[in-house]
Amino acid sequence: MRFSSLRTTMELTGLLTALLILLSCCYFIFSTWKTMYRKQGLPPGPTPLPLIGNLLNMRMGSMVNSFVKLSEQYGSVYTLYFGSNPIIVICGYEAVKEALIDQNEEFCGRGKLPTIGQFTKDYGLSLANGERWKKMRTFAFKTLRDFGLGKRSNEWKIQEEARCVVEEFRKSQGCPLNPSATFMDAFSNILCSILFGDRYDYTDGRFKKLLFITEEIFRLTSSPWGQVQTILPTLMSYIPGPHHKAVSFSEEMVEFVAEIVKSCQQTLDLSKPKHFVDCFLIRMEKEKDDPNTEFTMKNLLYTIHNLFIAATETLSISLRHALLSLLVYPEIEDKLHEEIDRVIGRDRMVNMEDKFNMPYTQAVIHEVQRFCDIVPFNVPHMVTKDTMFRGYHIPKGTDVYTLLCTVHRDSTQFSTPYKFNPNHFLDENGQFKKNEAFMAFSVGKRSCPGEGVARMEMFIFLTTILQNFKLTSQMKFSEADVAPKLKGFLNVPIKYELSFIPR
Repeated sequence: MRFSSLRTTMELTGLLTALLILLSCCYFIFSTWKTMYRKQGLPPGPTPLPLIGNLLNMRMGSMVNSFVKLSEQYGSVYTLYFGSNPIIVICGYEAVKEALIDQNEEFCGRGKLPTIGQFTKDYGLSLANGERWKKMRTFAFKTLRDFGLGKRSNEWKIQEEARCVVEEFRKSQGCPLNPSATFMDAFSNILCSILFGDRYDYTDGRFKKLLFITEEIFRLTSSPWGQVQTILPTLMSYIPGPHHKAVSFSEEMVEFVAEIVKSCQQTLDLSKPKHFVDCFLIRMEKEKDDPNTEFTMKNLLYTIHNLFIAATETLSISLRHALLSLLVYPEIEDKLHEEIDRVIGRDRMVNMEDKFNMPYTQAVIHEVQRFCDIVPFNVPHMVTKDTMFRGYHIPKGTDVYTLLCTVHRDSTQFSTPYKFNPNHFLDENGQFKKNEAFMAFSVGKRSCPGEGVARMEMFIFLTTILQNFKLTSQMKFSEADVAPKLKGFLNVPIKYELSFIPR
């Protein structure tokens, strides 16, 4: 009897303890939600749920459509919650321009990108902020310009790689192939040439390993795991899964780069820098006694890591979009062939001076980049101070998503925003015209530092391929096939094969 009474008392105590814990958790969740949701002055938006924020308002695999649909309900500026953190979303040309150009000082911070940021922290170039970012960006802009675009003597690097691609396609003898791997090899080699001064044979084992690592980081970032990690980074840091592998792959990439940097140190001539790494090492030597220098080995390795992640895959995707567009619209390919034959002919290599006499080619390339809209969300920004924007108060440190997809589909800036149309970049006389709503490389202080090199690569590669080949495919395509397809955070073309028929 005494034992039974004791057991009953223990059960009641356990029940009361569990109830108390449950009530405490409910109170904590409610208090967190109340504090989170009732912040004053933020733009309107859907009501978030405790802990998960607006996760249920977003469809994995269709996040762009989810964001655009919410803008139709809440306007060009609205608030979403990633967990307990507010995210400001800005849509349309006028609003994005106002943020990234008119108020560029306030919006020039880099927002969180957890899949990459869990490794780089705030080192390197892409995810850095403050003084470190300013110094890394200034250095990267100048050096990439000097070794990629500013010096005509370096144009041959891109021309040579384009010739290698042409020879690879000739080997196919007109048989159908997927050009993805070849483009990835080529654009990665150009980056290696600018960064390290050397290119690799496409079959080189170490080079293949570097490309594999780069592609795996992209795949993990774009996977459903990576998407959820972006929305709920704190929660996902405790949950096991493939999203954590991005760190180990990043470590492998940095080890690979460190070996190359070590060999560069052994051949360094302080008076004659030959490539990006040399320039950085010379700056390190100059500032070695400065305790506050940002020119450290860690920043060098992480900056190269950032450049590989940002530059190689996106250029390959752009060129694959371009070729797919020409398969869907063969009349556009015919006009490009006519302009190439008239301006360049078939007996010499294209150079950047030719661009100024090829308005239609320029218009097509710009339209490819507008229409395919590779990075529809843009890379996240962050406000660097308490900011007033269109009557709303945005606290310092708040992440901001500027939807470039809504800029490139803005009907006030493009006559047929949902149709592939090179006339968007041609005037009434058939001459190339700029459009301020073209933001494929973003705008403002956080625009892509490699924009100049990327423009050169797209022009030389596309023109060289069309100078040598007619494009055909056994596959049948429709206009729906050329429309961008979201894969994670990037728009990629459908998988396809084509034949390169010598002209």
